[in-house]
Amino acid sequence: MVERPASVVRELLDNALDAGATQITVRLSAGGVRLIAVEDDGAGIAPHEMPVALRRHATSKIASLAELEAVGTMGFRGEALAAVNSIAELSLLSRQAGEGGAWLLDGGTGELRAAARNPGTTVEVRELFFSVPARRKFLKSDATELAHCIEAVRRHALARPDVGFAIWHEGKLIEQWRAQAGADALDRRVADVLGDDFLAQSVALELRAGPVHVTGRAGVPDIARSRADQQFAYVNGRFVRDKVIVHAARAAYEDVLHGQRQPVYVLHIAIDPARVDVNVHPTKIEVRFRDGREVHQAVRHAIENALAAPRAALLAESALTTAAMPSDVSNFKPFVPPAPVLQAQAAIHFEARTGHVVQELQALWQPGAASVSAPAATEVEPAPDWPLGRAVAQLHGIYILAENHAGLIVVDMHAAHERIVYERLKGQLDSNRIASQPLLIPATFAATPTEVATAEGATAALQQLGLEITPFSPKTLAVRAVPTSLAAGDPVELARSVLAELAQHEAATVVQRAQHELLATMACHGAVRANRRLTLDEMNALLRQMEATERSDQCNHGRPTWRQLSLRELDGLFLRGR
Repeated sequence: MVERPASVVRELLDNALDAGATQITVRLSAGGVRLIAVEDDGAGIAPHEMPVALRRHATSKIASLAELEAVGTMGFRGEALAAVNSIAELSLLSRQAGEGGAWLLDGGTGELRAAARNPGTTVEVRELFFSVPARRKFLKSDATELAHCIEAVRRHALARPDVGFAIWHEGKLIEQWRAQAGADALDRRVADVLGDDFLAQSVALELRAGPVHVTGRAGVPDIARSRADQQFAYVNGRFVRDKVIVHAARAAYEDVLHGQRQPVYVLHIAIDPARVDVNVHPTKIEVRFRDGREVHQAVRHAIENALAAPRAALLAESALTTAAMPSDVSNFKPFVPPAPVLQAQAAIHFEARTGHVVQELQALWQPGAASVSAPAATEVEPAPDWPLGRAVAQLHGIYILAENHAGLIVVDMHAAHERIVYERLKGQLDSNRIASQPLLIPATFAATPTEVATAEGATAALQQLGLEITPFSPKTLAVRAVPTSLAAGDPVELARSVLAELAQHEAATVVQRAQHELLATMACHGAVRANRRLTLDEMNALLRQMEATERSDQCNHGRPTWRQLSLRELDGLFLRGR
């Protein structure tokens, strides 16, 4: 199906890749309307097969019914060259390896004559839509059509890093991606096509789940976009726009993206060709899976696992290597407050103030030590190289300022602690029930009829969430137990918020359908509030928890929890070195 020049480019690239090409050159004129020429160094076409290649319903890629049911090639219908030949001036130049010379076929006259060429094939298409001029009225400007052609090549280039691609327009080279080899070939091709920034701000992913193998890179939430124009998904090397994959990817980013931002990713899905139907769309842009659930779960888990690890260590290391460090960087020491940092007690102190006592944080703060004796006031305590550094101050009761070897770390303390509480609640919920703590004195409140009905009808769901809310009178509810992690919060405010969320969902499926929303609401109430003054010990305890908590780089609503300012950026603010 020929819609625009990019449609022709896509079909010709498919054929070149199927022919085993290792280098493909695309030459265009007037955005592809005047000229599209695709040259490859593939296997070539035998002279007696060249006229057949332009016939309708002819293909050399499917020889049996079994191959039709398990298509393993990029192009397969046999319609592309015939369709293009009917609306443009097409010529086919090809030579097989070992043959004495090449042959040139004129698509209009059918004349076949000897020519000169290295082994491979060149398909040249001139004056697209010359026989149907009305179709040209629907084409955009040359620049727009050229952009679509480039995008078609980019999509193929991301799928095949082992193949070199070059794009020429009006005799000028505008894009070139050299063939890559080795274990990091895909990463280098991603950097070439999408930029070094994408590679630096994305994480590698890989997952095998039954017959599905998912690889690629997932962009961190910070680089999400307003449009879904940087989402590349491939099934057995073919670029697709599939609802199952898009939904799975969106679900994986569900609680780390802000608002309606769109994630960016490059996903390669390898699956038995017999388990996917690639012949369901005229442009081959859509596929149908035999078992969509297995693909959905594999894609979602692959991205979730890749995004789960805190990026503090990685980004701090990157900032350190790229920052312009002082000449005496080897002697650089983070600021150490004069007062001793009682590390083991600090973690417990912070947790106690926010209602979350977790003894295991002692090991995260300083493994193997139950307490730290206070050094003399003039003694400098050794500073471990923590990714998020050591806290030095609190700004307006909202931000924690910390320094590491790369520069300055700024942390939104409420957003950071909200994520910590949220991940803890999720972990408890995965164990079928959140730990609950009975209240010594039940908290009662005047409830609306909707709240009373919701509490009575969602008892099981509330218990799973660690809440016990029972009628105290016809118009009053009593909160008798709350999640242990939220014991220090306001039980009435928490109960009202959760009941409001429950009222929007069926109680029988509330945990499955509204897990993220409900737990995010609960975590927000349990997180340390703005304007709460923390000691340095408590601030450091929060930083250590962030380093050990999954997805701690974003809060539950997708906002960043911390930012790194490198020494180079700080020097620039004060014009140092100028």
